[in-house]
Amino acid sequence: MELNHTIVPAREKEASARFFAQIFGLTYNGAISHFAPVKVNEHLTMDFDNADDFSSHHYAFKVSESEFDEIFGRLRASGIEFGSQPWTPKNGELNDRFGGRGVYWLDPDGHMVEILTRDGTEK
Repeated sequence: MELNHTIVPAREKEASARFFAQIFGLTYNGAISHFAPVKVNEHLTMDFDNADDFSSHHYAFKVSESEFDEIFGRLRASGIEFGSQPWTPKNGELNDRFGGRGVYWLDPDGHMVEILTRDGTEK
């Protein structure tokens, strides 16, 4: 079983899709139907869709050390505040949970985004 896609509510779906693609080093190729999809990999697409009212969501991505460096570099270059925990997304620190690295930030729609290099399942 694998997660194929998830719908991400946004105030302006195309701006949110472009933001996500830019930070993650991905490509946004424009809207398809009423979604603004960003293909994360061969298994997962983030489908941004306009919504007027929604709760914030948490999206966590396990990445390699080199992917972490690249994504974190783009995050810092964009001036977005980040933090070490979901309750401290603006403390300017990373975490070292499970011997890896992790960081959280809020996207323009208030969704909590996380990248981590280890999740405790490694042997």
